[in-house]
Amino acid sequence: VQQLVESGGGSVQAGGSLRLSCAASGYMYSSRCMGWFRQAPGKEREGVATIYTRDGSTYYAGSVKGRFTISQDNAKNTVYLQMNSLKPEDTAMYYCAADGGRLGGYCSTTAIYEYNYWGQGTQVTVSS
Repeated sequence: VQQLVESGGGSVQAGGSLRLSCAASGYMYSSRCMGWFRQAPGKEREGVATIYTRDGSTYYAGSVKGRFTISQDNAKNTVYLQMNSLKPEDTAMYYCAADGGRLGGYCSTTAIYEYNYWGQGTQVTVSS
């Protein structure tokens, strides 16, 4: 069973930066989709950025493209989300997620049901 633990959330002023980390442990396929999703109070969970661990292909939601960067360190089984130029609307609980493994394909930021494993979340608060 794959376990995911997020860290790095916090409070920051608009325009600031934060880096989130997601450490994966347990049995997992080396080729899988991992990603960051977020949920603000009263809103549905939405995808932010995903990465295919086999070749490092990345995918972003339009709202964060150019500001956020997802990356991985395979030796540490860790995925990162570098968030720059943060806006108050980025305030949310951020979750790390992973699917069960795949050989190729697109790591969707919208098909949340494809992700079987979830972390407990880390809060990001951006003040204006």
